[in-house]
Amino acid sequence: MREVAVVGVGMHKWGELWETSIRDMFVMAARNAMNDAGVDNIDSMYIGCMSGGLFAAQEHLASMLADYLGVLPAAAARVETACASAGLAVRMGWMEVASGISDIVLVGGVEKMTDITGDEATFALSTAADTEYEGYSGVTFPGLYAMMANAHMAKYGTTLEQLSQVSVKNHANGALNPEAQYPFPVSLETVMNSTKVAEPLRLLHCSPITDGAAAVILCPVELAKTKFKDHPLVVITGSGHATDTIALHSRADFTTIKAAEVAAKKAYAMAGVGPADIDFAEVHDCFTIAEIMVTEAIGFFEPGQGGPACERGETARDGSKPINTSGGLKSKGHPVGATGAAQIIEITRQLRGEAGKRQLKNPRRGLAQNMGGSGGSSLVHILEVR
Repeated sequence: MREVAVVGVGMHKWGELWETSIRDMFVMAARNAMNDAGVDNIDSMYIGCMSGGLFAAQEHLASMLADYLGVLPAAAARVETACASAGLAVRMGWMEVASGISDIVLVGGVEKMTDITGDEATFALSTAADTEYEGYSGVTFPGLYAMMANAHMAKYGTTLEQLSQVSVKNHANGALNPEAQYPFPVSLETVMNSTKVAEPLRLLHCSPITDGAAAVILCPVELAKTKFKDHPLVVITGSGHATDTIALHSRADFTTIKAAEVAAKKAYAMAGVGPADIDFAEVHDCFTIAEIMVTEAIGFFEPGQGGPACERGETARDGSKPINTSGGLKSKGHPVGATGAAQIIEITRQLRGEAGKRQLKNPRRGLAQNMGGSGGSSLVHILEVR
């Protein structure tokens, strides 16, 4: 199996992009990635998208996006695992390069979420849960994550202030990210007093509705060493993928995310490292309780200690385990099909030393964790600079 390098990354500013179509967003991000790598042709591409049909009335994205990107007749496929769709696209492209099938593969994701009403967007997102049981009963994703938060608070003593500190930290990071949807800081008081959505979650504990795309170029390490020398060499050393029950009520424990735990263990084993060897991470903070639970599931903190760790500043940019230096889903935005690729982009930029004002001091190894639904699927990738 060949080692795989990230040689190109590309995004655009995320937000409510009323004048930009789903195809235009993807082409912008993909062309930025191709320009970053210095390539004008690809062998294949994988596009993550949760629900182009419900959000943008457009399926068959593989054909349309390959056409408008101008890479026909390259092989193209759209992949889906809810909000982890782009993370899966990265894994599929990584597998294709590692296997020797292709040399230059574009992976990424896109979602156009704001061209429908709020109620329609809520319904579209709810299809990542168990529609027949959870959806029929009227449960939305804020409701599901509120249940997880309440269970975590009851079992471990996690506090509303700790949930809110996650948002404060991520907005502080996002304020330094010119591509973020909400690039401004928020105070603890503002977060804690924002509108209640589903007890205990407030509005500023929740990620926004976002339009956006992100893209990454992958190739074999040996090719990267000879052809792609404009950037430091960033290598994907570990990849893990796991699933869990789609319905929250079918799980034995609401206070942990098993799919993230298993995916992380697989990625650690492949990379030959452990949680202590990771310098920083991008994790799936669709709600602030998710970041707390994920940092525990991937082994950064013991169960119940994710909230206190954030409160102590351990997950801040100058802490021992910086989390979501990009601003995370909370501040950068969450176009659900694109988020996993954007996480890889932030890890890559930090490892290259290209993260601007939010740049960490000499990071060597980063982790990206992306998940779908309430944790029904999860992808974990480990990257290092050589």
